Amino acid sequence: MTTSENLTAPRRPRTVDEHRAFVASLLAPMPAVEVPISGALGRVLAADVVSAVALPPFDNSAMDGYAVLAADVAAASPDSPVTLPVPEDIPAGRTDVPTLRPGTAHRIMTGAPMPAGADAVVQVELTDGGVETVVVHGHPAAGQHVRRTGEDVTPGATVLTAGVVLGPPQIGLLAAVGLPTVAVRRRPRVLVLSTGSELVEPGSALAPGQIFESNGPMLAAAVADAGGEPELLRFVPDDVEVFAELLAEKAGGVDLILTSGGVSAGAYEVVKDALAGRGVEFVRVAMQPGGPQGAGRLDGDGPAVVTLPGNPVSSLVSFEVFVRPALRAAMGHPHPMRPVVSAALGEALVSPAEKRQFRRGVLDAADGTVHEVGAPASHLLASLALADCLIVVPEGVSAVDRGVDVEVWLLEA
Repeated sequence: MTTSENLTAPRRPRTVDEHRAFVASLLAPMPAVEVPISGALGRVLAADVVSAVALPPFDNSAMDGYAVLAADVAAASPDSPVTLPVPEDIPAGRTDVPTLRPGTAHRIMTGAPMPAGADAVVQVELTDGGVETVVVHGHPAAGQHVRRTGEDVTPGATVLTAGVVLGPPQIGLLAAVGLPTVAVRRRPRVLVLSTGSELVEPGSALAPGQIFESNGPMLAAAVADAGGEPELLRFVPDDVEVFAELLAEKAGGVDLILTSGGVSAGAYEVVKDALAGRGVEFVRVAMQPGGPQGAGRLDGDGPAVVTLPGNPVSSLVSFEVFVRPALRAAMGHPHPMRPVVSAALGEALVSPAEKRQFRRGVLDAADGTVHEVGAPASHLLASLALADCLIVVPEGVSAVDRGVDVEVWLLEA
């Protein structure tokens, strides 16, 4: 091949895996920030948590009942009960707990401190529930129904390790060891731009040739769902100078600029025109929907930029394939990708063999089958709204028969 032929030869489309890796490389790990535990749900722990206290912090009762010396009730039974005086009540929260004298019982509530001298709790169901005296019909062993200091957590123990996603149990544990705040990975800040002079805000009157803008709210919601912090800038007109001015104004302080539209091969491709030569590479990816893509770093050292196609299905599928995993990986999520399962295809499909295809689907968990929703066209947003998964047809496959197992990405997990 001559040099001139080589210069004019079309570039090989980038594979899905290549473009995913490139997008992921643009987002560095997010720094740690300290947040109140009330706002830490779903965040990724940035550092190990070491407890300064024991859990439980003191010996306490596991039952409502009576604190006793086990030897004093060792012979108690329904046929031969033991009666003990009850000189004290110990509710949960009492701090001046008196010592138990042999031959007596203290009425005690669940979680209340065990009195010195007691080594067991008789549950109230094995007594007559007396206040001044109690008739005991059972004989707990020493240590029974007593929660010992530190049996759950000892001081100095690592209770949570960095990289854990904080759910309700983890938040509860943080509170239990006395931490009001916790170090987590910062949420990526994402500027979401939708371009198109034809776009108008939902609720407005449509003039001929106009459409309601949906990509911006959709992608902002997707960013938030992935754990990021979106800032939605809507209705950017098809004007390169205006687009560039908005970027200059808004790009500072964000981790990612996410655009939709303006990246195809036609005229008035404002995103491509505005970002050409500014560190963003525009490529075709061997996938459907979502072939035209762009990614890079603004002006070489600025924030990451990912440009998605404008058709709504292409835009959201591209987000799922490339952007969501990159955002979650930057936050340290142990599983940045959507959960993947295998399911039997409910109907035969045809697919372009040179591309990886993502079809909208509904998974039937009862029989383990997956069925396509709607047609594969990239403008059919209503069918995407009905889908709970994506059916993946890999490259090199032009047809899949009914009943064949396929890869399925779960969108609602």
